[in-house]
Amino acid sequence: QPYPTIIQTFIFATYITSTVFTTDGNRDTLTFWLGVSVSIGGFLVAITAPIFGRRTDTAGKRKFWLLVNSGILIALMVASYFVEPSPQFFIFGLVLYAIGSVVQEIAFVNYYAMMKQVTNENNMARISGIAWGLGYVGGIILLLGSLVLCYLPNHPLFPSEENSLNIRVIFLFAAAWMFIFTIPLVLFVPEVPKADIQLQRESIGASYKALFAQLGKLRRENPDALRFLLASAVYRDGLAGVFTFGAILGSVAFGFSPTGVIIFGVAANIVSGIGAFVGGLIDNKIGTKTVIVASLVGMVIAGTGVFVFAGEGAKTYWIFGLALCLFVGPAQASSRTFVARFAPANREAEIFGLYQTTGKAASVLSPTMWTVSLALAGLAGLTNTTLYGIIGIVVVLLVGLIWLLRVHPKPNVIQ
Repeated sequence: QPYPTIIQTFIFATYITSTVFTTDGNRDTLTFWLGVSVSIGGFLVAITAPIFGRRTDTAGKRKFWLLVNSGILIALMVASYFVEPSPQFFIFGLVLYAIGSVVQEIAFVNYYAMMKQVTNENNMARISGIAWGLGYVGGIILLLGSLVLCYLPNHPLFPSEENSLNIRVIFLFAAAWMFIFTIPLVLFVPEVPKADIQLQRESIGASYKALFAQLGKLRRENPDALRFLLASAVYRDGLAGVFTFGAILGSVAFGFSPTGVIIFGVAANIVSGIGAFVGGLIDNKIGTKTVIVASLVGMVIAGTGVFVFAGEGAKTYWIFGLALCLFVGPAQASSRTFVARFAPANREAEIFGLYQTTGKAASVLSPTMWTVSLALAGLAGLTNTTLYGIIGIVVVLLVGLIWLLRVHPKPNVIQ
């Protein structure tokens, strides 16, 4: 949780898009280049995720590679401390951000694939929802700790604001947090048994050959599984857009102060955690697809509300922005549950690698739609152009929702 909460969304992303990294005070330019870095990272994931997925399945090293990637993320968060508040450090910050986005997604391939090792068919949805909800609880604690120790002045532990030390030290705090909570993974989660693995080694070329063969086989034998992978690729990029640009939207378009962004982040994690918990509990009762569809409908309505009622000021973002967050959790948790239901035994990492690959193949959608919306608003002579970025994200969510409606609620297990 430290990376998506502290680095990707609420603190580092708003830090490197603040005015201290500009020479002319134009934050829209910084936001544009942040979107470019996200797109580049997405492209790299698209070409590497299937390799990592298949190779960890065949080598029986899911846990090993998850720990390796976790270690890299910890190192990147430590490195973020050295991004000083100056335009000359902006590129360094973007490079760290892009690398982190790649490593995180590769880690997710094995992380999601391990879910079947700790669940069964009856409790899978509930465990997925609880796990995602606990992640949000961790985010709440991280943000509250950052707020009290580093943002609120006149506190005994408050670091100096000189050279943005009070912000940069948070990245060290996040790295320490991730290190500590990786220990239970090391101690209690087993590695996938090698005895169950049929292929011990496979070349990179063979990995891709098998990937394309599988896509063709999916199209012929399990079109609903392929349809879901493609539909989820679109709407999950909309979900990613909410995380990537949500805090920036609140800061730039609605005038939230850095402290205000942190407080909003705490509230966002609370409602997201509630949504994930509830979604996991009702998943088995109403169906995984129903949870996802209802969540996407709620997000489209909430995102539209952010734009339509923006004239009412910050209270609009508090209401509709938090409504967006409420539906993000169940959409995320139920999506991975849906994939786990049709992923065959001993090939989970391969299928989740494909899940990540299709998702990242569409990862240019939200950044592009965000940038295009801002550009069109600027060409039209409109003010507060950052606000119009939410329109692009809503469009991405809506397209993914429409595509998802064509998916059967219970696709067959992939053979």
